[in-house]
Amino acid sequence: MSQDRMQLQRLELKYQISEAVAVAIRDFISSYLEVDEFGATRPNFSYPVHSLYLDSPGLATYRHTINGNKNRYKLRIRFYENRPGAPVYFEIKRRMNNAILKQRGAVKREAVDRVLAGQLPEPHEMASPDPRHLAGIQRFVQLLTELHARPVAHVAYQREAWMSPRDNSVRVTMDRDVLLEPDPTSRLLAEMTHPVRVFDDRVILELKFTGRFPDWWQELVRVFGLCQGSAAKYADGIAEYGENKLRAELGDCPPFLEPPDPQSLSVAQ
Repeated sequence: MSQDRMQLQRLELKYQISEAVAVAIRDFISSYLEVDEFGATRPNFSYPVHSLYLDSPGLATYRHTINGNKNRYKLRIRFYENRPGAPVYFEIKRRMNNAILKQRGAVKREAVDRVLAGQLPEPHEMASPDPRHLAGIQRFVQLLTELHARPVAHVAYQREAWMSPRDNSVRVTMDRDVLLEPDPTSRLLAEMTHPVRVFDDRVILELKFTGRFPDWWQELVRVFGLCQGSAAKYADGIAEYGENKLRAELGDCPPFLEPPDPQSLSVAQ
């Protein structure tokens, strides 16, 4: 999965649905969107997504999520496979009220430990020549350093994605089999040992759009009786796993410390 779609700002609406509803929604949205190329030839139109979430020793970004802070951010390393030559994405996902700002930088795997140590990759370690990727790594390193962040948890799921045939302004995803387990390492292995299933057999439906809200979404919500809600894979996963159990497996964690004010950090540049 070498192609990258960098999206700086969007709105997101989330719903938890059953598998039966997810299959029916697939039929509905296929009239408006095209299936993502990475899932088009796979079973259930889905491809694996893996994220290694980083947090402060006191789990500050987790607490900001469960406390419902309107302005917050997460740090994660996203990868899709174990292949040594596959790129790895350092991502900042920031929420400002209802808007989502996402910044990422792609590097080769040999650069992962360098970035986690607070250093910038060498030019030959970047996986993309796009200067936005280097800017993303620079911002990631800044937040990593200020938070004293370290790897905390591996989250994995199967993603079915649909997008506008014209551009990336509208994207619908359905995530299944969301799993989480503690992981304090930077091995970035797809295999998991003893994960918890975060949302049982529910499917996480997300509408992601920039600009104008799609008119047909209102009809979809009405037809299927959808109720908007929350589904934070990292935070809900820790709650399901057990915070005390996770902290014990990660080692000693000091009390919660307030992270830097997200409003003071210009993530999208």
